[in-house]
Amino acid sequence: MGIKLNKILMEWRVPKTVQWLVRVFILYILIFTGFRGATIFFFKPPSTSLLELMPACWLGVKYDLRWIAFILFPIAMFSLYPRFSPFYGEGPKRFWTFYLGFLTLLVFFFYGADFGQFAYVNARLNADALIFAEDPVESLQMMWQSYPLVWIMIGLVVAVVVMTRMFRRIHVSIEDGNSHIHKFSYKRRWHLLAILILGWFMFGFMTREPLNFYRAFRLNDEFKSNLALNPLQNFFTTLGFREVDHNTKAHEYYPVIREYLGMDNQSGLHRYARSVHPETGSETRPNVVLVICESLSMYKTSMSGNKLNATPFLKELSRESIFFERCFSPSFGTARGVFGIITGIPDVQLSKFSTRNESSVRQRTIINEFDGYDKFYFIGGRGQFNNLSGLIRNIKGVNIYEKGKYKSPDFNVWGISDKNLFLEANQVLSTRKDPFFAIIQTADNHRPYDIPEEDLSFSSVSYSDDTLKAFGFESMEEFRAVMYSDYCFRTFVENARKEDYFRNTIFVFIGDHGVEGNASAIYPDAWTKNRLSEEHVPLMIYAPYLVKPQLRKEVVSQIDVLPTIAGLMQYPYRNFTLGRDLLDPGKKEHGAFIIQHAGGYIGMVTEDYFFRKSIRMQLHELVSVKDNLAVTGKEKDSVLNSMSELSSAIYETARWMLINNHDRH
Repeated sequence: MGIKLNKILMEWRVPKTVQWLVRVFILYILIFTGFRGATIFFFKPPSTSLLELMPACWLGVKYDLRWIAFILFPIAMFSLYPRFSPFYGEGPKRFWTFYLGFLTLLVFFFYGADFGQFAYVNARLNADALIFAEDPVESLQMMWQSYPLVWIMIGLVVAVVVMTRMFRRIHVSIEDGNSHIHKFSYKRRWHLLAILILGWFMFGFMTREPLNFYRAFRLNDEFKSNLALNPLQNFFTTLGFREVDHNTKAHEYYPVIREYLGMDNQSGLHRYARSVHPETGSETRPNVVLVICESLSMYKTSMSGNKLNATPFLKELSRESIFFERCFSPSFGTARGVFGIITGIPDVQLSKFSTRNESSVRQRTIINEFDGYDKFYFIGGRGQFNNLSGLIRNIKGVNIYEKGKYKSPDFNVWGISDKNLFLEANQVLSTRKDPFFAIIQTADNHRPYDIPEEDLSFSSVSYSDDTLKAFGFESMEEFRAVMYSDYCFRTFVENARKEDYFRNTIFVFIGDHGVEGNASAIYPDAWTKNRLSEEHVPLMIYAPYLVKPQLRKEVVSQIDVLPTIAGLMQYPYRNFTLGRDLLDPGKKEHGAFIIQHAGGYIGMVTEDYFFRKSIRMQLHELVSVKDNLAVTGKEKDSVLNSMSELSSAIYETARWMLINNHDRH
């Protein structure tokens, strides 16, 4: 076919520049299509047939044509003038070959990063990736320790060199093939036709309206939408979502939120403020240790019924705790999870963490209501990562322990090991005479999934790859990292039990976020297909001398942690946030707000349903979280409308709070 095409182009006396554009265009089509095929091969859900993916692939071709046209358009445009043509002389030839080589490097880089993103969170590369550039040291170290970067870079360089040589060979082939026909034919009508066709592709091939990012989401399927979009389209579109939008509809939804939070009609300095006064204050002033557990996804733990039993100690501890088995973080990501816990506000900012924005990082926190308490924050690495220390400094008088303040040596990119983090935190807390509120943030249940040499013998359990994947684990390294976290929790609790502070301390364990993956062996389809596994985390409150164990089955949210702790402490406090006391018998309805930033969805999960809708177009869905049956019947519209309204109300109110709920102390 290539020979026939060359013959036709030469017979029609098509200028050499346009011939070159046509052949390079075909080469790029093959590259982009190959990458899309690789996406299908490696990441296609088992339940999705190839035939079902045809509409997504066709739309993907249109996106690819658009970006290939962007790459080639400058050549077509400048070559209207003969002296800028790649066939005019050696200078233009070298320039345009270098131009194509450089852009091909960018294309390969974007697709390489995209494959890494897909393997990590099963989503296309978007502007969230720029977050890693804001912490280059940790990001590069994590990548170096997790991936074979040397081989990746060698492969990237080799691929670009090969492509650049192909561009040159095409150039030589055209020169040789046209040498007996015309020396330098220059018919501008062919250049104008090429420009018109490329312009058509940039507008949108065979579309009535301009092809944009949102078209992919009309496919109404997460994988199909991601498959249609290429990483270039996704990344450069989501760049526009990084700035805070100050225009909210919070006022419009205030009556909905007032009812949801159980607020009485009131006037004052803060429209969402609630003052809580327990009937009887605590005489003992209990300590609090809040453990924020890295990537502790509920379906991977033993408490979910997962047969691989990765967290036997946490399962044992849950039986002695107030255990909430249906707790959800508002979103995916450590910085977003910590922000939600500390502030009581979902981080609804798109494509950039609120911890990274000066307009939103300074927030109120209920921890400041606990007068007379010493406050501590322990993290094994640098607190500056994702500006977590900027968020934590909202806590008045907080003592931050981070990399450089520990006796234990650094273990990997995340600083000292979680075991040593717990041991050193326990040593500090055991010396305190005044009541304290301590936050301990773990990190080892995260790539690169390293385990310290001193702890390698903590477990000898091993499973086959098929068994691991059947129960939601991507590798033995990940499984051992979860088991190691459980070992570290055991080490901490067993050492804390020996200390005087233990009897008067409330220990709270909660995951910062879940992990997307195959949860079908444990939960209904919504966890896997609709990615609820990304937000489902365990929440347990362990205080054997202060509270009675309970198994709580209602749906709760990560943002409810601090009001619940304050309630258990029987401490008077003011609540300016969307968080609620989970043990308050007057709490009106159960549910958790969820925002899936990558797909642009907001929604609510309850005991019966998961509702989500797009914030970018008219798309919504309602699925059961009790079984795999479709939601039908007379109640569907009523449930859908009420959950849609509450989702919008929480989303708009959270957007308002991000920039208006500052603590002005």
